[in-house]
Amino acid sequence: MTTTAVQSDVQGVRARARQNIEQGAVTSRYSGHLVTVLKRLNDALATELVCVLRYRRHHFMARGIHSQAVAAEFLVHSNEEQTHADQLAARIVQLGGEPDFSPDTLVRRSHAEYVEGATLADMITENLVAERIAIDSYRDFIQYIGDQDPTTRRLLESILAMEEAHADELAALRDEIPQR
Repeated sequence: MTTTAVQSDVQGVRARARQNIEQGAVTSRYSGHLVTVLKRLNDALATELVCVLRYRRHHFMARGIHSQAVAAEFLVHSNEEQTHADQLAARIVQLGGEPDFSPDTLVRRSHAEYVEGATLADMITENLVAERIAIDSYRDFIQYIGDQDPTTRRLLESILAMEEAHADELAALRDEIPQR
């Protein structure tokens, strides 16, 4: 590429940056389908918030000889899921959307369920199931994003890595706790 071509490209970048400036981080070269990306981000946000609430309940409701260590793990996971929710909400705003925190639709939009669990073993199992749902949901979203939105993809990949760690920790806990 010649020096002239590079200079003209810089001029083009500068000119495009001044167009539609009210769209903030979403430039004319954003190649994702913004409406779909925002909807899926809000669904992921709902999933994370349901997980926060389920983990938090399980933290307080854990009973039995093994409950103290498991309850502490539930609290750690709840806090990490809240961090994911915050990251997703921030990305939604960066893309010009509005994060949907509405309690009225939270469970319907969530991929994971809110299952209370009667025993410590049930609670571990339900949280493991929810993590496995999140893992598949994030993998699907990452595949959908592809190279269209590298910032969102990296965010989803970092959340996916944490969800996989959660699933691994819960599977290990499940092996250590009597199932009935």
